[in-house]
Amino acid sequence: MTNLAEGLRLHTNALDYTLLAIYFVVVLGIGFAARRSVKTSLDFFLSGRSLPAWITGLAFVAANLGATEILGMAANGAQYGVYTVHWYWVGAIPAMVFLGLVMMPFYYGSKVRSVPEFLLHRFGPSSHLLSSVIFAVSAVLIAGVNLYAMAIVLEALLGWPQWVAIVVAGFFVLAYITLGGLSSAIYNEVLQFFVILAALIPLTVVGLKRVGGWGGLSDSLTDSKSEAFMTAWDGTGIGSANPLGANWLTIVLGLGFVMSFGYWTTNFAEVQRALSAKNLSAGKRTPLIAAFPKIMIPMVVVVPGLIALVMEPTIGTKEDGLQYNDAIPVLMRDLLPNGVLGVAVTGLLAAFMAGMAANISSFNTVFTNDIWAPYVKKDQPDAHYVLTARVVTVIGVLIGMGTAFIASTFSNIMNYLQTLFSFFNVPLFVVFIIGMFWKRTTPAAGFWGLLSGTVAAMINYFWFYKEGVIDIPSDQGANFVSSIVAFVVGSVVMVVVTLVTKPKPVEQLAGLVYGTVSPGMEEPPAEGDDAWYRKPALLGWGAIILAAACYVPFSF
Repeated sequence: MTNLAEGLRLHTNALDYTLLAIYFVVVLGIGFAARRSVKTSLDFFLSGRSLPAWITGLAFVAANLGATEILGMAANGAQYGVYTVHWYWVGAIPAMVFLGLVMMPFYYGSKVRSVPEFLLHRFGPSSHLLSSVIFAVSAVLIAGVNLYAMAIVLEALLGWPQWVAIVVAGFFVLAYITLGGLSSAIYNEVLQFFVILAALIPLTVVGLKRVGGWGGLSDSLTDSKSEAFMTAWDGTGIGSANPLGANWLTIVLGLGFVMSFGYWTTNFAEVQRALSAKNLSAGKRTPLIAAFPKIMIPMVVVVPGLIALVMEPTIGTKEDGLQYNDAIPVLMRDLLPNGVLGVAVTGLLAAFMAGMAANISSFNTVFTNDIWAPYVKKDQPDAHYVLTARVVTVIGVLIGMGTAFIASTFSNIMNYLQTLFSFFNVPLFVVFIIGMFWKRTTPAAGFWGLLSGTVAAMINYFWFYKEGVIDIPSDQGANFVSSIVAFVVGSVVMVVVTLVTKPKPVEQLAGLVYGTVSPGMEEPPAEGDDAWYRKPALLGWGAIILAAACYVPFSF
């Protein structure tokens, strides 16, 4: 296991621990309060579909803003530089807008409780079961990444061995999700969103002041690295070398389209928040509302990674053992006084809980509704499935503790996460996008497209890249290529299989294919309610324009 670098212990005192204890009491209190509202399985899995858009929107972005996002993207900033902003402005915002405007009407209108359940209606049991198993596996793997990320912080805070930190941290998530289901997770995520910002903003401001502001930061890294290190697009021409190891084509296609759309439109850990909204309009606005704070997140996540590289130039080398994952703990150790340090540690704990809770709550939903109920124990009382979900939550956390040790073998956990996304989310996106826009697509094509895309991505990564059959400069570059390979192979297989197999009758595709409508997909606008912030199209275009504008200062 990768251990924390020597000397990274944080100098905490009673004030810091008091703030931390207060936060844990509040988190568990929300879990107990949310338990009162859990009467049916719909309450446990989707909060009874009763939450307003602003709640689900903040939970949507907080679920993604986990410890993996904070530690991982700060690590990316230290390793790859300003190129990391691509994960936000081209690798998130367009896909979030697409989810809200195009895909949420299908998800919400069909009244499905999970992403795999949509595939059941569109393609049948084979694709449904395969996608459910794939998602369940990926959910616990990603939950393990969050646990490992939090273990880094707890080891720095208390000096505990990482396995102890993993067990203790997992307990608190287990407690409040088991008690209150998705409602508990979502309301905690809203709280966690503000706690996370309260931790990251002071860290960024103090860090910039220490290195001489943005000008001092830019000059230092330009001198020690290169001019391209502090730009988003310079050096990304085909055949050019850059820290990211990717060119503009693999960034736009691999990250901006395939990987990004694959993650944001099919990852049930995110989509579940939108499905819990009180109506279709709120469901459509959920990812669009989340897009606006998402645009600004690089300022408090990527920038600290750059600051850490200036303050600790040997980070990511073997000289003193500091890894890229240590960027945020290094800044916490060197910059923050007690009290503020307690807020920062609490913020990272909040980030961990948000990320892990999102994956565990989606794991128990998919396992119970898409594996247990249809294929193992059919037609049981509703209480049976609520109990099953609570038991599965315990199992999911325990498995996550085990998969945390896999994540510990990567010096940059974001590299590991992106590898998982290329394996699992991209092939799923292929099946969705083709099946949603081509009526002729057959059930057999859905199954074989999903399977072939997953296998192709794994072959590219483990054989072509890891065995050196083809030369790809970095792990992230390999992930972009794997995503493109998964998309192309899955698409070709789906088209070929579709042409030689029988499609479903058109009348069975209502509400499942673009251009068809089922009851519930359209809602009349509320009388007298024409406020701009309730118009999804306006919100979507606003997010895309703002994200594009953010590129201008970093373009060249």
